[in-house]
Amino acid sequence: MGLLDQLTELEDAGEFARRHVAPGEAEIAAMLKEVGAESLDALVGRTVPAAIRGIDLSALPAAVNEAAAIAELRGLADSNRQVKSLIGLGYHGTHTPPVILRNILENPGWYTAYTPYQAEIAQGRLEALVNFQTMIGDLTGLPVANASLLDEATAAAEAMALAHSATRGKSTTIVVADDVLPQTLAVVQVRAEPLGYKVVTAAPSEIKAVVEAEAPFALLLQYPGRDGAVRDLAPEIAAVQAKGGLAIVAADILSLVALKPPGEMGADIAVGSSQRFGVPLGYGGPHAGYMAVKDAHKRLLPGRLVGVSVDVAGAPAMRLALQTREQHIRREKATSNICTAQVLLAVMASMYAVWHGPEGLKRIAARVHLQARLLAGASRFALRHAEFFDTIVLETGIETGAVMAEALQKGFNLRDVGGAVAIALDETVTREDLAALAAILGGTLGEAKGGIPAALARSSGFLTAEVFSTHHSEHAMLRYLKRLEDKDVALNRSMIALGSCTMKLNATAEMIPITFGGFANIHPFAPVDQAQGYITLIRRLESWLASVTGFAAVSLQPNAGSQGEYAGLLAIREWHKARGEGHRNICLIPSSAHGTNPASAAMAGMKVVVTACDRDGNIDVADLKAKAAEHAANLSALMVTYPSTHGVFEEAIQEICETIHAHGGQVYMDGANMNAQVGLTAPGRIGADVCHLNLHKTFCIPHGGGGPGVGPIGVAAHLAPHLPNHPLVAEAGPATGYGPVSAAPFGSAAILPISYAYIRMMGADGLTKATQVAILNANYVAKRLSGHFPILYRGKQGMVAHECILDCRGFQQGGGVLVEDIAKRLQDYGFHAPTMSWPVAGTLMVEPTESEPKAELDRFVEAMIQIRAEIRAVEQGRSDKQDNPLKNAPHTASEVMGSDWSHGYSREEAAFPLPWVRAGKYWPPVKRVDNVYGDRNLICTCAPLEDYAHKAFAQAAE
Repeated sequence: MGLLDQLTELEDAGEFARRHVAPGEAEIAAMLKEVGAESLDALVGRTVPAAIRGIDLSALPAAVNEAAAIAELRGLADSNRQVKSLIGLGYHGTHTPPVILRNILENPGWYTAYTPYQAEIAQGRLEALVNFQTMIGDLTGLPVANASLLDEATAAAEAMALAHSATRGKSTTIVVADDVLPQTLAVVQVRAEPLGYKVVTAAPSEIKAVVEAEAPFALLLQYPGRDGAVRDLAPEIAAVQAKGGLAIVAADILSLVALKPPGEMGADIAVGSSQRFGVPLGYGGPHAGYMAVKDAHKRLLPGRLVGVSVDVAGAPAMRLALQTREQHIRREKATSNICTAQVLLAVMASMYAVWHGPEGLKRIAARVHLQARLLAGASRFALRHAEFFDTIVLETGIETGAVMAEALQKGFNLRDVGGAVAIALDETVTREDLAALAAILGGTLGEAKGGIPAALARSSGFLTAEVFSTHHSEHAMLRYLKRLEDKDVALNRSMIALGSCTMKLNATAEMIPITFGGFANIHPFAPVDQAQGYITLIRRLESWLASVTGFAAVSLQPNAGSQGEYAGLLAIREWHKARGEGHRNICLIPSSAHGTNPASAAMAGMKVVVTACDRDGNIDVADLKAKAAEHAANLSALMVTYPSTHGVFEEAIQEICETIHAHGGQVYMDGANMNAQVGLTAPGRIGADVCHLNLHKTFCIPHGGGGPGVGPIGVAAHLAPHLPNHPLVAEAGPATGYGPVSAAPFGSAAILPISYAYIRMMGADGLTKATQVAILNANYVAKRLSGHFPILYRGKQGMVAHECILDCRGFQQGGGVLVEDIAKRLQDYGFHAPTMSWPVAGTLMVEPTESEPKAELDRFVEAMIQIRAEIRAVEQGRSDKQDNPLKNAPHTASEVMGSDWSHGYSREEAAFPLPWVRAGKYWPPVKRVDNVYGDRNLICTCAPLEDYAHKAFAQAAE
């Protein structure tokens, strides 16, 4: 070996892959021995059908180390040109308070957490989300707000669906004011078309007449309007309500600090974005959308709603409420997907309000408004509208081009609105910026023009809950955030072995670049030549993901896995239409499918036909063939998850794909289980036509407590012309695309550097090794637990894929132990439960991932074996059927340390069931939450917890 070769070896480009794939070679050998495989290749040979194995990843770049990847991404960030964008259109500059930046956005205790389905170990995130709901409800003047949506445009589309349901389909027309944000209008139009809704636009002066003529089920208004105009919406709201429709107002969140809120004008629904509350622009996302509604519509709210309930001891406790499991229960009748949320960003926005409080927000809003008035007064051009909050439009006429050019030369992006220039002020604008802008407009600061009309100035209070007036010093805020973080279980504490959710390492090196200024401060509608670093990153990532999936093209626009499903089905729908077969609307979905699948199909205007599964959990091929033949004339698509939802590589997958194609349909593959495919096979290799990927699963973007996510779609060449595009950025998709599914052209672009870094540091060999070890870890857990828990499904050669299903149903008959009891007892051991009761009721689905070391797997296995022993004690009568560690789990510190202990088992058994638990004990902050009580006594805004406690104890005493 030459010296240069030695140098190359010492540089060790594969170091990151060895750290990401946690088990070392000795651990891998030990686990292979346990499962009876000679090597990783031999294991894969027994797991993945030979007919589909093999994918060429030679187009991926060679792996680099962490320092090189960070440097490369810094170079891309620096190649974005940072110009202060005063473009508006729903995106504004903002300052992220450093205490929030460091302690939430950059903190794995917040960003590696999972969706708070296990409420007892998610009380911190849930409290933060109740703060968010309270903030939105107060600012909009409506009583019930949800825990966030994907962005403003999709929130408006969800509001449209809600309004149609609420009015029971009395009409199929929605009227939209033509001063709604252009991306919002486009997303609403895309959502409306498959559902058969007619979208009618109207100028503000014509809205009442159009509503009178159309009698729509909803009216969508913008407040302030697209170009900043503020007007009283009450007459238009009253007009649509008089015709039996609902009024939807898309409102700028900062303006609601100063303006009369939509609820006080009579609006039924308010939607918008919380981006300008401390969340960076990030080239369009991720940002938390919001929705608030009148009380009558709370049970139709899409997404998630956090409510306050009580635990079994009567103490206040928070949990997801009402419609949380709608997608699984209602399936094709669901109106939306539970996955439509941006928890991490909602937490940031809520903490921005906590940090500033109502008085701080008033100062920010007043300053921004005064800047707009001063600039209007300093301009030699006439104002298009004299009533505004933060955005002015100046009638620049033939000088428009010159004004825009001079502004750009001095470091500002303004917006050309056709013979006029729009300027949207924000909290990042300095006095020096304002003076420079005034000079461009031909004047000096000092005079002020226009503003908020007195009748539309806000007079009502907001953010009166104690939390918004308590944490205004940095010590107080820091400690508040830490208290909330410590209540939760995230990946920085222990393994979260959720089947189908792939909770894997989110490496620090992957996370560092997202807060580079060159990525964080770019407006999504800035000129593309200012975002060349982003465009380069996006094109490379699209290319890499195309290689991994075996497809011809990729769109990164969908900003959630559920939205990826929807976008992929729309591509199929458009392809059929382009071929003159737009009548094809039948979507076959196996009974084992993700709950999001039928909901997405319904949103795409398809009719769901369920196909059966056999007793081994595989698709019943005979039933599928029969239904494909029966519906051949109208067959649009099959939605299939691979490996199957049951964690098995089905041998018949190619035959299944061929059957669908033979009857004129397309195959949509759900990429939730892609962590078992990368480097071994690929959707395009198998025979699928489109597949969505969960970058927040397979490609290391963290779940963030239930968002952000990215759900891009890969498609075969014939579907490439039918990917989503965007009305404001041509580079976002093909000219023939069907329109946008997200507000931003490239979805949640700010977090794409995470997946870029992951692929760049892993390389082809590292990605393949990760998949192999993910399969090994799952089989190791299955093998070690198989003598204690039945493993429900296995492949042809006795192996599972990257996840396994533990059958817990028999314990109910023998000892009255439910799968929920096992899930709650795991909390006492410091673990988040695996996926519970899905895809089979009464089971636990375990997915260890490749980034968990053998020692952590062994701890989990030991915990499950000990829990099985506790179940056996109940079955054999050695432990009471009601008073046992399982039924009473989880056990809180106050309970274990209290003066009274009436249980028939010891305090030590409750709290420290195994020796290693004591060394790093996690104490659940509340006992088991009473969901039924919470739904019957719905509280979804924050008052002092003592108030809840008093009410709860009073009712308990009664």
